[in-house]
Amino acid sequence: MENSSKNVYITTPIYYVNDVAHIGHAYTTIIADMLARYSRLTGEKTFFLTGTDEHGQKIAQSAEARGKTAKEYADEVSGKFRQLWDDFDITYDKFIRTTDEEHKLGVQKAFETMYNKGDIYKGEYEGYYCVSCETFFTEKQLVDEEFCPDCGKPTNIVKEESFFFKLSAYEDKLLKWYEENEDCILPRSKKNEIVNFVKGGLRDLSISRTSFDWGVKLPDSINEPNHVMYVWLDALLNYITALGYGKDEENMEFWPAKIQLVGKDILRFHSIYWPAFLMSLDLPLPQHIAAHGWWTRDGEKMSKSKGNVVNPKEVADAYGLDAFRYFMLREVPFGQDGDFSQKALIDRINSDLGNDLGNLLNRISGMSGKYFDYKIDSKDVEKFHKKELDEVNEILADVEKYIYNMQLNRYLEDIWKVLTIANKAIGDYEPWAKMKEGKEDEAMALVALITNIMAKVALLLDSVMPEKIGKIANSLGINIDTQTYNKLILNKELISETVITKVEQLFPRIEDILLEQAKPTDVSKTEAETKSSKKVEKEEEPDNLITIDQFFETTLKVGTIVEAEEVPKSKKLLKLQVDLGEERNRQILAGIKEFYSPEDLIGTQACVVANLKPAKLMGMLSEGMLMAAKDEDGLCLIRPEKSKKSGTKIS
Repeated sequence: MENSSKNVYITTPIYYVNDVAHIGHAYTTIIADMLARYSRLTGEKTFFLTGTDEHGQKIAQSAEARGKTAKEYADEVSGKFRQLWDDFDITYDKFIRTTDEEHKLGVQKAFETMYNKGDIYKGEYEGYYCVSCETFFTEKQLVDEEFCPDCGKPTNIVKEESFFFKLSAYEDKLLKWYEENEDCILPRSKKNEIVNFVKGGLRDLSISRTSFDWGVKLPDSINEPNHVMYVWLDALLNYITALGYGKDEENMEFWPAKIQLVGKDILRFHSIYWPAFLMSLDLPLPQHIAAHGWWTRDGEKMSKSKGNVVNPKEVADAYGLDAFRYFMLREVPFGQDGDFSQKALIDRINSDLGNDLGNLLNRISGMSGKYFDYKIDSKDVEKFHKKELDEVNEILADVEKYIYNMQLNRYLEDIWKVLTIANKAIGDYEPWAKMKEGKEDEAMALVALITNIMAKVALLLDSVMPEKIGKIANSLGINIDTQTYNKLILNKELISETVITKVEQLFPRIEDILLEQAKPTDVSKTEAETKSSKKVEKEEEPDNLITIDQFFETTLKVGTIVEAEEVPKSKKLLKLQVDLGEERNRQILAGIKEFYSPEDLIGTQACVVANLKPAKLMGMLSEGMLMAAKDEDGLCLIRPEKSKKSGTKIS
């Protein structure tokens, strides 16, 4: 099976129905919607998938706690996700649910195929199981020999009969895929982390459970009625069952996927388990697995207890859906963590959208109405403005490279360069002066240049802000479609003639925040009260000896260095972005420049003191410290012997 070069398949992760949608879900889905809209505009046959993941012990327990059946609970939460995407005008082609009968049939077909191939075998599993994360851990991975290293909740020792997938058999094939496909994981810094993990060795994967029954049953041919499939096997296979795998294969022409979007917390499942499953099924692998970062709010981690969780529907209702979409796509480079603040959103609305884009449309309307009765003729644009036109066409001919490499903020930055050219041209050529001098042909050429620039920009911004761009297109008298895209963008042509229609102000200026701010948590008071309530008495120890309790006051974790750069004017410092398994990376300034180059560090791991009070060095915040050893032969970082999950506690 081959994916036609003109077929584009875009997927979001299917969202787990244990809670309502938050800003992270909205971010992923808005990105996918932008990619799908852009692909359709450029004439590519496109299939966009999203949906919900509804099986597993955690869902069964949540439903029971609410006095509902698992299916009733899943129906309720899945419905809220779907309603939100419909409210957001998300243009998905299919909304899949893992409780769909067609999905179950496809998953059973895949299990049977892998079993018959010899990649699935029956055994017994014993390990520490976290219900919240639906994941087993070894004793060494646990925090304080009990708690989940990912979410911190208690684990349970589970021993049960299980079917296993031979993940270890695909270690070399996975490494070969990573090596031969430079951009199979985006951003590339995330790929290094995955490669190092796989090189550390893969264990076979438990893929069935007998301790609960809320999941997909094994195929009848296996004759094991007490087993249900492990949630990750069930969930990951949605990407092909949605296309008809195991049934009619109606849309399998779209496989392999062009872009599979995930949050960085589930990248490992998608870049190790998923391709291994596909290899076992003899199916081609996706072109790009793209992992985005997490969002904080006003510099703080979001949590229900703090009351600072961002509700995407409330933001969109207050500030406008298109403005919210633009902010999410422009504010942060893909793959990095972002910070949501109403001030930053307002700045984007007033500056980028109001001043640069909206005001330019107003100027077109004003000049065309005042001088030419709203009628525009482009016959002299190339004669008088070839320089500006060439600059614009050169920039816009090159922006598509950013789309499928997930550099969406760069895409928007380049489009704004074009808007700058347009706004500058008005000041440089002063059409009002041309009219006074009787040079109506030059004034018309200038207004027509600006109109054509706006039309080209509108085509490329439709995927970002479809509702507002629709109004701009109506004002300019153009259609947002593939034919117009080919004419104005690919062929670099101009609108010959058009009539401008006045529209209301698209992005009115916002002076004050529109939503109630989250109240900051009084951390210092909480810590003081906590210490007071414990009333721990410490005994003096001679010769600098410390107690075990004092040792455990220091938190040591394994960190993965995802970015590294030199600090200007410093002989010793490197600025590092370190993944400690938290919602955002830590910035750490380390005095190791004499011994390590930035290139040596990216993708490697180190031991980090994770609970140091943040300090400023050369005006920059440092949020931790790397552990190192130094003698007469130099300095070396203390590292784990084998790659470990970012944030794993050292004890």
